[in-house]
Amino acid sequence: MPSLQLTTNVKIHDAKAFAIEFSKLGADTLKKPETYITVSITYNETLTFAGTFDPAFTLSIVSLDNLNPSANEVYSKVFFDFFEEKLGVKNSRGYIVFTDPGREYLGHQATTFGTIFGKK
Repeated sequence: MPSLQLTTNVKIHDAKAFAIEFSKLGADTLKKPETYITVSITYNETLTFAGTFDPAFTLSIVSLDNLNPSANEVYSKVFFDFFEEKLGVKNSRGYIVFTDPGREYLGHQATTFGTIFGKK
């Protein structure tokens, strides 16, 4: 785990290459093995931000044990910079939602991470 779900109104020329690059960035930034990273990218031409169709995004990050206010500041900077460079989205044209559901609320391998790693 983590799961990174990106929705953008920017058409990505090579979505698969972008997804691989985004996955590596997610692993490096969140300091998690890439073997646990999932990335989902949705192109939504009707995504508006501030009432316009100018380039925009929403990103949902679900991760266990490494989300907190100070870390989220660092993560925000990295991801906003990446989207500005790769998608041309200004840092005022997106939102990132950080969610740590807790180990008992995330399933994997027919059980939960609470069972796999113990309750925290």
